[in-house]
Amino acid sequence: MGKVEEFQELRPLLFSIAYRMLGSVSEAEDAVQETWLRYDASPTTPTSAKAFLSATVTRIAIDVLRSARVRREEYVGPWFPEPLLDDPYEDPERAAELADSVSMAALLLLERLSPLERSVFVLREVFGFGFDEIAAAVGRTEAACRQLLVRARRHMRDGRPRFEADRAERQELAARFFDALKGGDVDGLRDVLAADVQMVGDGGGKAPQLARAIVGADNVAKLLAALFPAMLRVDLTLEPHEVNGQPGAIVRDRDGKVLHTLALDIAEGRVQAIRSVINPDKLAHLGPVADAWAIHEEVRGARRG
Repeated sequence: MGKVEEFQELRPLLFSIAYRMLGSVSEAEDAVQETWLRYDASPTTPTSAKAFLSATVTRIAIDVLRSARVRREEYVGPWFPEPLLDDPYEDPERAAELADSVSMAALLLLERLSPLERSVFVLREVFGFGFDEIAAAVGRTEAACRQLLVRARRHMRDGRPRFEADRAERQELAARFFDALKGGDVDGLRDVLAADVQMVGDGGGKAPQLARAIVGADNVAKLLAALFPAMLRVDLTLEPHEVNGQPGAIVRDRDGKVLHTLALDIAEGRVQAIRSVINPDKLAHLGPVADAWAIHEEVRGARRG
């Protein structure tokens, strides 16, 4: 097998590592492309293409993370990962780890870790790499990597998301949520929302967003019941779709352009959090993006009418 074929076979794994490291589809794709350039330019043939490429993409992602910290500190409003509709990497033996680790909740927890802690945690806990491979990837000893993992686990443990184990039950609850949402049914929404549910939006200062998180089942239900029927009156459509491995939806304008995504955290038989990404910079990989400001004015008019 030649270099091109080896790389293409491993591309889904490399993207999945980079996305969990960076929380950005575009940055992950750039990291994978840079990995190919370094692999193609390498004068020697590595013993293991998987080990070489995984180490390379990890080191690139660490460098990107270090430079991204300042940008994220200056970000306007809440920062969420770029929504991922489909994870290209599949491993039946690690399906649960892969699904949980790509959720919005898990990626936000990973933001608490240092770049080295994050890389060790992702490679070990999510993808099951050996400590010898991880040490080579991050340029630390195996003993140091074990300590980094201990610290990373400690940071992640308390806030670890607990998702509904039964996929069918999770999808059924999400269907009830979206039916109540489209119908403006306050009571129906209350029935599926956790008492302390939070609704938060990421507009990055480039699109209309909530001034603050909306907390509590009653507050969230009333806001959604007032907002979404008005959105439907201006011909917005709600397209159910998994977002970051959890139930969610893509909201599109009358021309089919992407307005925003919704991702639901479901646990203990209730929706625990609703996260919306409306920053156009984070939606471009999903297709043409709608004019959120113009639609905001249309929706305001529909609510008044």
